[in-house]
Amino acid sequence: MTSSKTGKKRALSGIQPTHDSFHLGNFLGAVKQWVELQETHDAFYCVVDLHALTSEPNPKDLHKRTLASLAQLVALGIDPNKSTLFVQSHVTAHNQLGWVMECLTGIGEASRMTQFKDKSQKMGDDRVGVGVFTYPMLMAADVLLYQADQVPVGEDQRQHLELTRDLCQRFNSRYGQTFTMPEPYILKAGAKIFDLQDPTSKMSKSSESQSGVIELLDAPEVNRKKIKSAMTDTGREIKFDEKEKPGISNLLTIFAALSGNSVAEIESEFDGKGYGDFKGAVADVVVDYLAPIREKTLELLNDRSHLESIMRTGAEKAAEVADQTLKATYDALGLIPRA
Repeated sequence: MTSSKTGKKRALSGIQPTHDSFHLGNFLGAVKQWVELQETHDAFYCVVDLHALTSEPNPKDLHKRTLASLAQLVALGIDPNKSTLFVQSHVTAHNQLGWVMECLTGIGEASRMTQFKDKSQKMGDDRVGVGVFTYPMLMAADVLLYQADQVPVGEDQRQHLELTRDLCQRFNSRYGQTFTMPEPYILKAGAKIFDLQDPTSKMSKSSESQSGVIELLDAPEVNRKKIKSAMTDTGREIKFDEKEKPGISNLLTIFAALSGNSVAEIESEFDGKGYGDFKGAVADVVVDYLAPIREKTLELLNDRSHLESIMRTGAEKAAEVADQTLKATYDALGLIPRA
């Protein structure tokens, strides 16, 4: 479909508030492209706090991290005037449509979801919450509620989107055309950022050590120290070679992504120079790039009324669409509307 108000295709994506700060991989791998997408699409972006409950977070941490996630999205360039930016739990239709999706899903197909299988194998069935099992159905509701044409997804969510498409088709064939069939929005081959201490592994907040993770809200001196302590390789040549020089290649990728210079230009600039000079230059680029983002985030977090205004406006815009979809769904199912 296209949004009747904008004439643009609609896109939806979300991010979990599971950590105090986003990291550089989050930004370059996803959010940077969300910012671009809001220029061409009717974009809906949400902080999926209900999904975060599957990890049983401390309530104070969840509260703080939800606000920090919203503030960081704005600081990174998500414009509430161009996008619909909201908190998932502020739109009650998510839970309501989530139950409908659960009733449509077979035990077998839910059991085949990779994330559930991985967690149940690691933790045992008795320790894994039912929410981990039904998580993909709530994700399907997130997407279908907004009649999204496209969903930016990484590899780890591709299976969940396939389930969403299956449930969409199943509902429409049983009860009549109600939902838009969502398509994956293939993110451009952006910068793939690896852990500074293990440059063969993706930068992730779940890493055993956070010394290899560049956090957007860390103090400049903390990130500078992490980069200068980054694992490199034998030799002195500043050259991109992921197989033989993964550490230097990762730093070159970061430098190029944030400076706008090509890897070849950077290699030429540091021809004949050592790792120390290069790491210092990478640290300068990272610190200079992240400083205004950190400053803007902290400014927003200190202006609670402004953040609340963004959340309230976003929830109202999201609910306007979601409530129409839920009504159409309930009508199709034969549920009697409240008098």
